[in-house]
Amino acid sequence: MARPHRFPNPALFICDIQEKFRPAIFEYGKVISTAQKMIRACNTLSIPVYATTQSASRLGPICSELNDPPLYTIDKTAFSMLVPELRYTLAERSQMPYQIAIVGIETHICVTQTALDLLSEGHRVYVLTDGVSSCNGGERVVALSRLRAEGAIVTSSESFLYECMGDANIPEFKAIAGLVKETKESTRDAVQTLCKM
Repeated sequence: MARPHRFPNPALFICDIQEKFRPAIFEYGKVISTAQKMIRACNTLSIPVYATTQSASRLGPICSELNDPPLYTIDKTAFSMLVPELRYTLAERSQMPYQIAIVGIETHICVTQTALDLLSEGHRVYVLTDGVSSCNGGERVVALSRLRAEGAIVTSSESFLYECMGDANIPEFKAIAGLVKETKESTRDAVQTLCKM
């Protein structure tokens, strides 16, 4: 795909969407459905996807809905996703700054620390508000407000995808438009629930 100038080097980060957290996270099913949509879109647009787990030996693997086919996943104990292995992988792939979309949990801990680390290294960060959550839903609002003030772009998954494409004339547009149509109900539910600020 010929990348629009705004997105010469996009990537998707999936932060700690693990089975063990399913009963604890506010509207977790909506986070999973947004992550599924983003993975499919990234595969179509040839955008790399990086996932982490938090202490998988204790908290288990990434949710099965997201791991077929298996994602490139790094286990960590740090709260930020930007651990040395992932930092090395990004640098090996490209020396240019990335435009990174983040989905996952928890918004006020791992998502926030990941976004702050990425911003401090000169990357552009898009926090997809229909794809992030916390145990306490109210923590999301505080975290998203802080991240916006720190320079992250707080947006929706659909907005990010269309900005990534930039033009309806690219070959992948029809497939992405079809995916958006196919997932419109789950996207609407996620936006109406998770995008309230």
